[in-house]
Amino acid sequence: MSGHSKWNNIKRKKEATDGAKAKIFTKIGREIAVCVKEGGGDPNNNAKLRDLIAKAKSNNVPNDNIDRIIKKAMGDSDKTNYEANVYEGYGPSGVAVIVETLTDNKNRTAGDIRHYFDKFGGNLGTSGCVSFMFSDKGIVIMENKGYDEDKVMDDVFECGANDFSMEEDEIEIETEPNDVGSVREALEAKGYTVLSAEAVKIPSTYTTLTDDEAIRKMNLLLENLEDNDDVQNVYHNWDMPESDEEE
Repeated sequence: MSGHSKWNNIKRKKEATDGAKAKIFTKIGREIAVCVKEGGGDPNNNAKLRDLIAKAKSNNVPNDNIDRIIKKAMGDSDKTNYEANVYEGYGPSGVAVIVETLTDNKNRTAGDIRHYFDKFGGNLGTSGCVSFMFSDKGIVIMENKGYDEDKVMDDVFECGANDFSMEEDEIEIETEPNDVGSVREALEAKGYTVLSAEAVKIPSTYTTLTDDEAIRKMNLLLENLEDNDDVQNVYHNWDMPESDEEE
């Protein structure tokens, strides 16, 4: 499947640099809070909330934490409003980078993002400067329990998927971005174990870095971006060397 191995590489890198569970909980918690304020706190009537609860559980966020975030967001006492912003720019040697944020202080976040790009050999660009290099796709990752490939193929296409590929431990399924939740629910109804399901940005082309200093700075740029609580997602088109993928 197009982009399959590259997405797994980016995902592994993101998981490695997100670090502590508490930071992951914070990021997902903000997404849930915004979702509840926009669409209500009942997952039966809020499909996006259902998807976020599934995402939280796949990241081992305790049920008590999820319930507490939903109740707080539904209450009148929660005056915190998070604003979604997207930043685009270039890392060292022209690596394309998209940064999605949720923040209660846009000026602080914009300053932080610009600082990271400047400090680590990149530059923050204007809206649209790199997004044309990426496509929005839904990616569902399922556990592979030794399934028959023909059976999996029948099931995933019946559930509305566009494409899939199988590895020894995992099955990766590609969907339309808006179909992630419905495909995940349909696959779970068939008894599959879904490890993750979310809409992502997949680059159409990749940039290779050969200079050691550029590689060092690109790693630091990604680590600082992903370590920032306001940053929800970071997408890039760096064709990462194997040693960085598996760190």
